Amino acid sequence: MMTALSPDAVRSVLPEGWAYESDALTRTFTFADFRAAFAFLVRVAFEAEAADHHPEITNVYDRVTLRLTTHDAGDRVTARDLDLAAAIDRIGA
Repeated sequence: MMTALSPDAVRSVLPEGWAYESDALTRTFTFADFRAAFAFLVRVAFEAEAADHHPEITNVYDRVTLRLTTHDAGDRVTARDLDLAAAIDRIGA
């Protein structure tokens, strides 16, 4: 079982662009159009699958919102979420 990080610990290492709300990391990415947004989602899917850690995803036209928590830690944030957020940032850059 993964160990959930305290809210203070999460806030102290929160990646730029991400929010910490309701025990989750969230971020919305905006792209030129639906095709670009979906291409980003495909790359995120491969990264998430490789990490065996799958985000909650919402896509509306040119916007993709991701929500990261760890189910094995009671749907709270762990180091695993921070690692995936960093990987997603590299894709979205």
